[in-house]
Amino acid sequence: MSEGETKGELSSGMRMALDFGPVLIFFAVNFLAPPPLGIFYATGAFMAAMMVALVISWAKVGKISPMLLFSGVMVVIFGGITLFLRDETFIKIKPTIYYVFIAAILIFGLLMKRPTLKALLGSAYPGLSDRGWDMLSRNWAIFFLAMAVLNEAVWRNFSTDFWVGFKLWGAIPLTLIFAFANVPMLLKNGLNLDKADEPPMPEAHE
Repeated sequence: MSEGETKGELSSGMRMALDFGPVLIFFAVNFLAPPPLGIFYATGAFMAAMMVALVISWAKVGKISPMLLFSGVMVVIFGGITLFLRDETFIKIKPTIYYVFIAAILIFGLLMKRPTLKALLGSAYPGLSDRGWDMLSRNWAIFFLAMAVLNEAVWRNFSTDFWVGFKLWGAIPLTLIFAFANVPMLLKNGLNLDKADEPPMPEAHE
């Protein structure tokens, strides 16, 4: 097992690759494939890349995280509908549904006084207090709801190529910037970065 990976866990680099690799492949295939079928070739490649990510996760650590599995299932379902009906609308609304669903889970966890992120990512945030988990869950829930609105605005008002570019040059940078913007708050609430074995963000599949 490579340095940075422990039994049952992925290294930060591998996790980032599984998070964002399929989106990069989606963008590259859409860019290279001949129009107007580029989005459909890209959707097929996206589905294949997500399946590879699931296999790699299972092969590396013997498990697939719930968020990665959920994202993979959604890609297969909405990608399959997109290809079957030849209607790109379905792959475009997939991120919206993903964002809303994850935000709803986080909000439900907060209401039940059982932060979902703590159950999923506890080992990634050593030392983080209960207050810190609550604030992190709240912040990501707000962020994901905002991203759902933004995705709807982009795909409904701009071209398909612009929307694909937004996934790469908009959604990924915004997610990373938001993740690191939370670090000062996490540090104030006990996070020990020296012992953290994951990037300071939940899995960002969409």
